[in-house]
Amino acid sequence: MKKSLVQIQSPAPILKNYIMTEENDNTQIEYKEERQMGKAASLAMELSKEKKRLQEELEEMQAQFEEVSPSTPSGGPDSYLKWFGVITAVFGIFLQNAGLPIYGQIFYIIGACSWTAVGFYWNDKAVMLGSVIPATSVAMGLIQTLVETYR
Repeated sequence: MKKSLVQIQSPAPILKNYIMTEENDNTQIEYKEERQMGKAASLAMELSKEKKRLQEELEEMQAQFEEVSPSTPSGGPDSYLKWFGVITAVFGIFLQNAGLPIYGQIFYIIGACSWTAVGFYWNDKAVMLGSVIPATSVAMGLIQTLVETYR
């Protein structure tokens, strides 16, 4: 009978290899965590810069919007009065051109008086004068037409 010799390794080298592998794994994990922390910090800085840029852009766009937006107040009684004035004045002009001068002049005078009230409400002399002068002129023409008609 032949006996074979089997060499048995002591557990020390295996255990040593296992410990070294575990230490390498821990070092790699720590390195990855540090790298991820570095990435997170750089991403946070990038996000902060982007946020600042977007805020500046928003402020610039807001300034541009305020330059373009209408300066007249809206939503109050004056805004309804101004639209009433616009509609009646335009309707009066259409009536005058449609061959109904007396009705057209009456509607135009009502619209001009509405705009005079709006100018008074806004404390805007240009709006008041721009409405009173044409209203006076049209009223003079209306009175002349009525006097000639009922003579």
